[in-house]
Amino acid sequence: MKRLAILGSTGSIGQSTLSIVEQFPDRYQVATLAAGRNVDEAFAQAVRWRPMMVSLATEELACELNARLKQAGVTGIDVVHGALGTVACSTHPEADFVVSAIVGVAGLEATHAAILAGKPVGLANKECMVAAGEILTAAARERNVPILPIDSEHNAVHQCMRVGSHAEVKAIWLTASGGPFRKTPLADFAGITPEQALKHPTWVMGRRITIDSATMLNKGLEIIEACRLFDVQPDKVRVTVHPQSTVHSLVEYVDGSILAQISVTDMRLPILYALAFPERPVSTLTFDLSALRHLEFEEPDFERFPCLRLAYEAAARGGAHCIALNAADEVAVEAFLERKIPFTGIPGTIEKVLASTPESHPATIAEVLASDREARLKARALVA
Repeated sequence: MKRLAILGSTGSIGQSTLSIVEQFPDRYQVATLAAGRNVDEAFAQAVRWRPMMVSLATEELACELNARLKQAGVTGIDVVHGALGTVACSTHPEADFVVSAIVGVAGLEATHAAILAGKPVGLANKECMVAAGEILTAAARERNVPILPIDSEHNAVHQCMRVGSHAEVKAIWLTASGGPFRKTPLADFAGITPEQALKHPTWVMGRRITIDSATMLNKGLEIIEACRLFDVQPDKVRVTVHPQSTVHSLVEYVDGSILAQISVTDMRLPILYALAFPERPVSTLTFDLSALRHLEFEEPDFERFPCLRLAYEAAARGGAHCIALNAADEVAVEAFLERKIPFTGIPGTIEKVLASTPESHPATIAEVLASDREARLKARALVA
């Protein structure tokens, strides 16, 4: 029995994780939940799963949840709040495994604290690895703590790399759907609206990640994440546009063999893989092979999607440039959704912030967060 700390329990990954707990009650229990600002969902989850601790974003929300639990006659749940509350959830002595699914760098401190506490982490937050991957992986190696990727692409790579040694890997191939603008003329990009960019052809996701998929910055972040997770240089991580999204990623070996991971486009499968590793429990998430009748693989267009180029440049420089890439993008995406800048303003903002970012390699989480704040200030000044 694994007792789970779920950071980001009210988001899509958190809710999918809870559905796995429901499907496998003999394997998993809920120890703690970090629920952010959604107090209604946090209340429903607390009543359903009876965790030992629930964390909310603010003291006011925590007080509201406490009152509602008391009124409902639910006792024995410690309600905490803020960054310290999330850390308390991730390091709770009764938690055996931490699912890190808080969007952005907000989940960084709690993820780092979990690793320092010796807890295995299922990572669904690529921003943590982009901003502080060097710190997180070093801490994990020192404590022999596994970081198991939940992102479908990196989860696929992890599966494919189980059959060969690290030295035998020639290249990691990350697949990308190409988003909704794969065939849109470049001249039309400036006129793309938020409504158009939020219509992803394959996945149903949150707003930021959907826009990132449209600019392919999401794939850029995944390039950096792959470098950190699998200890490879950026030139070993390649991107191929695969509109069908049935092949989740591939690993090419030095002998010419290429292994691909194929499965349904359902995040419950990579979540289950991470939770059960190294086992493979029987599940109902089966794949229809007839879907493989037509497969396309294309080179990405770096002119149409300059965010990919910027990500490779940041990956090569590392440190503060990776932090700035993620921070500037988050600010730019928010500005685009608020119609303050055009779609093309997203890569434009990122490029300007990267150009003004000094070379540095933060050695602590505090330094990472300081670098993140500095990049956000620069980006906000550009989109104001």
